[in-house]
Parts: sequence; C-alpha cells; structure tokens
Amino acid sequence: MLRDVNDLTDLLSRTPTVVRGLLSGLPEELVRSNEGGDTWSPFDVVGHLIHGEKTDWIPRAKIILGDADDRTFEPFDRFAQFEESEGKSLTKLLDEFEALRKENLRELASMNIAGEDLERTGIHPELGEVTLSQLLVTWAAHDLDHIVQISRTIAKQFGDGVGPWKAYIRVLN
Repeated sequence: MLRDVNDLTDLLSRTPTVVRGLLSGLPEELVRSNEGGDTWSPFDVVGHLIHGEKTDWIPRAKIILGDADDRTFEPFDRFAQFEESEGKSLTKLLDEFEALRKENLRELASMNIAGEDLERTGIHPELGEVTLSQLLVTWAAHDLDHIVQISRTIAKQFGDGVGPWKAYIRVLN
C-alpha cells in the first residue's frame, strides 16, 4: 500500500534516463525489432509510454481527485503509439517522453496528495473501481514492466549468438 506519493516519484523520475540509456545510439535494427508476431519493438514501447503520459496517469488522477459525480476513466488506447510515433525518430521520442514525464511529476507534486486522497476512487472501464493509490503504484510497475520488455526484446536479437550459454541466460528462455 502506498502511504506517500514521494515514495514513487523518485522511481518514476528515473524511467526516462533508464530508457534513454538502454536505447540511445543503438543500431536501428535493434530499436525497431520485436519478438515476433504482434509484439512491440523498443521504439513502439517508447511511443506507448508517451501516450500514457498524455492520456493515462495524470488525467485519471485528476478524475479521481475531481468533484464530478462520474469518475469513469476514458478507455486507454494501448496501440495509439503506432500512429502517433509514425515518422518520428527515436531521439525525438526519448526527448518527448522525458519532457512529458517531468511535467507530469510537477503536476503530481502540485496535487498535494495526502493520506485519505490515496483511497479515493475512480472507475476503470475494464477493471471497475480502483483507488488513486493503485493507479499511482501501477504507473511505477508499468514503467518497470516496459523496461524489462525493452531489455528482453533487445536481448532476444542476440539469442542465437550466445551459443551454448543460452541455457544460462534467462531472458532468452
């Protein structure tokens, strides 16, 4: 259970630096490759993180903390990045993600969220009632999940190259 928003903001502030560190300067084939089928490339993941910064975390927190009777969230388009990122470079996406995250963390701090606020609720269109605490903790877990996804997707591009060591490399199995 989240007791203090500051416990998360430090972690959330690090994600753009971590993602940039993982991806900047890599060959385009690594950044644009996926794990096959309908999976996402690291480039796609950065676009997805940007879309979340624009339409998910802070907008939903505002709904929860607002005065409206209807606290139902707008559905989140998990695939919007494919259109929104079209024609952009990875550097542009990384810069945009970093700027949006900084602004969102400033916005979060300005909300002065305290104790009882964390238990206020909104309605997720698929999951039903959720608390502000759950939303904010999910934001951090979502970041970590996509950092793992980026790492795994890049590692899999080297899968055949590790030879017999593949048995010891969990990310490849």
